[in-house]
Amino acid sequence: MSNSIYAINKGINKSIEFKGLKAQYIWYLGGGVLVLLVLFAAMYIAGLNQFLCIGIILLAGSGLVWKVYGMSHKYGEHGMMKMMARKRVPKVIKCNSRKIFIQLKEKEDENGKKTGI
Repeated sequence: MSNSIYAINKGINKSIEFKGLKAQYIWYLGGGVLVLLVLFAAMYIAGLNQFLCIGIILLAGSGLVWKVYGMSHKYGEHGMMKMMARKRVPKVIKCNSRKIFIQLKEKEDENGKKTGI
């Protein structure tokens, strides 16, 4: 018999997963479903045929699910954020002036010890 009456949660520090969707992709799918709900209501209020509205929403919904599951499978839990961050890193840093390096050298000389990068 166990010393504790409480069950141990073995999922501590693991990412949330629901039916194969990992982490933020659950939120993407939920947000997409809400957008489709509003789109259906707008089309229905605008006077489109009910069956046409349902058909459009079913096609868009299946595309949404297919795309979100594909992103979840392709990038994983943190892969998409890493890919987006990698795109924001500049490929080249240009420096047209030596002024900043001269100022660093002057600060180093004034204090008598090395400072800088």
